[in-house]
Amino acid sequence: MNFKELDPLLHSELRLSIISILISVESADFNFIKETTGATNGNISVQIEKLKTAGYIDVEKRFRGKMPQTVCKITPKGVTALEQYVEALKSYIDL
Repeated sequence: MNFKELDPLLHSELRLSIISILISVESADFNFIKETTGATNGNISVQIEKLKTAGYIDVEKRFRGKMPQTVCKITPKGVTALEQYVEALKSYIDL
C-alpha cells in the first residue's frame, strides 16, 4: 500500500475548515469565518497568518465605514494544495 503524504498545514482541523470555506466563496471576511468555524479570534488570526505565509490565501485589511475588516481569499496555490490534500486522503480510503 502506498499512502500519499498529507499536507501538514492542511491537516489542522481549523486550517482545513478555513480553506474549505474559502474554496466555496469568492472571499470571506473574518467574522464570517469565525461564525462558521466557531473558533476564537486569536486562533483564527494565527491560522489565517499560517495560511497566508504558505501562500494558500490572500488577506486584505480594509475599513468598512470606521470598522476594520479582514477579508480572505483562496489563491491558486491554495486551491492546488486542497486538491492534492483530498487526493492524498483518498489514498487512505480507497484500499
